[in-house]
Amino acid sequence: MSTITAKDGTEIYYKDWGKGPAVTFSHGWPLNSDMWDGQMLFLAQCGFRVIAHDRRGHGRSSQASTGNDMDGYADDLAAVIEALDLNDVTLVGHSTGGGEVARYIGRHGTRRVARAVLIAAVPPLLLKTPANPDGLPIDVFDGLRLSLFNDRSQCYRDFAPMFYGANRPGAKVSQGVLDQFWLWSMQSGLKNSYESIKAFSETDFTEDLKKFDVPTLVLHGEDDQIVPVKDSALKSARLIKGAQEVYYPGAPHGITATHQDQVNAELLKFLRSSPAPQRRDRTMAGTSAAG
Repeated sequence: MSTITAKDGTEIYYKDWGKGPAVTFSHGWPLNSDMWDGQMLFLAQCGFRVIAHDRRGHGRSSQASTGNDMDGYADDLAAVIEALDLNDVTLVGHSTGGGEVARYIGRHGTRRVARAVLIAAVPPLLLKTPANPDGLPIDVFDGLRLSLFNDRSQCYRDFAPMFYGANRPGAKVSQGVLDQFWLWSMQSGLKNSYESIKAFSETDFTEDLKKFDVPTLVLHGEDDQIVPVKDSALKSARLIKGAQEVYYPGAPHGITATHQDQVNAELLKFLRSSPAPQRRDRTMAGTSAAG
């Protein structure tokens, strides 16, 4: 397998297809890089180099006891980018992976980054707090943790229909799509996926988003039952200077599968239409160096 070793010894699996301008993909909870295959194959065929890794504790990466938080996830993404010496890369993140992209830019800056794409992403903050009264109450996430702890297999089976909108009248979601969600989810470690709930729900990405200084696409389904659009994309777009916004009416959280062709076309259009800034004109944000 293709792996890199993080600073704490965690083995991070990645796939690397094609040649051309680099695009990285950060996956959602509790899946792995296979969720991006439909986008990666398409873009590889269109002349791009596409790289996706399994988050620590998920898929084929080792199940680390620590680092199951957004700082750890962002640093693992940085380790992949540095190990492969990627420059002028486009960072694409779905759901939790969108938080990973945001925290990467917040901690490591944009010296290696040309563009960013947030798809059904969790920023700026999902949890309801006094400063974020429109967020989701902690009971929602406590209930998810309890369900995961008691019977993680059934938890994932129950979660999949909401993820893809299969519980909506007239929805056309194949059993195969629901089955692969369960299969990928069961490959994650219980400790890792359990702790990741806190990471994606309670992390405030507001200051990270303010550091975005590259062309950014915000893409979201308007009927997202997992990460409501009003709590996420609409707010993120206001924090990211010059963000492009695309919203799909009636679309669910898992739009990379249910709306694969539309998402692929949107990504290709964005990659081809937004010029990459000159790297020498950009400075690092935060204290960590991205290579």
